[in-house]
Amino acid sequence: IRSLREEVYEHLRALMNQGRLRPGGYLDLNALEAEIGISRTPLRDALLRLECEGFVEIHSRRGARITELTLDRIRDIYEILGGLESTALRSVADRITPAGTARMNELNREMVAALDASDFARFYDANLAFHDTYLGLSHNAQLVRQIHILKQRLYDFPRLEGFVPEWERASIGEHQALVRLLEVGNVSGAADLLRDVHWSFSYQEPFIRRYYAASTEGEGGRGKREE
Repeated sequence: IRSLREEVYEHLRALMNQGRLRPGGYLDLNALEAEIGISRTPLRDALLRLECEGFVEIHSRRGARITELTLDRIRDIYEILGGLESTALRSVADRITPAGTARMNELNREMVAALDASDFARFYDANLAFHDTYLGLSHNAQLVRQIHILKQRLYDFPRLEGFVPEWERASIGEHQALVRLLEVGNVSGAADLLRDVHWSFSYQEPFIRRYYAASTEGEGGRGKREE
């Protein structure tokens, strides 16, 4: 059974995901209390958790503000994700099986089909599942949880639907290269690819800027979907 604090946390996340709470804006706590029908305490607890995860900033005098995802923040998150995912992959080297790489190939084909059909939700789910194929082998639950939070921070608040086809095709190609390396037992090469290409901000920056160009101004750009 979820606690009231967890229910409020999930409700606030849903509002951000739907774009009803916009980055850069301050929260009207009185309105939220009335909308959700709660007291200030569980709302404050939920906001503290969101602050720890990087989704809001709490200011003593002005209240809680939805954190903007700037290019500098994206750059930092990419560096962290590259390090964490490559570390996770190296740590599960002895648990990667032919069945696992076959599943990754299957999910990559699902991404291709979703892209061909312009089905964003299907592409998004298959993309997450591809990465979770090896992340799910890790015994380090804290590391995997942090990866998931950072990815949500990049593209879920709010979630923007749509494709930059060249970017998605490039991502699929990177997935294929990753699987080929794993199939021949080159886990080190696969981990390096994750860190130095797949989650390299400098490598992916042209696509990042292009994807968010319609909803950004200058350096205040928001992040990219999980790739």
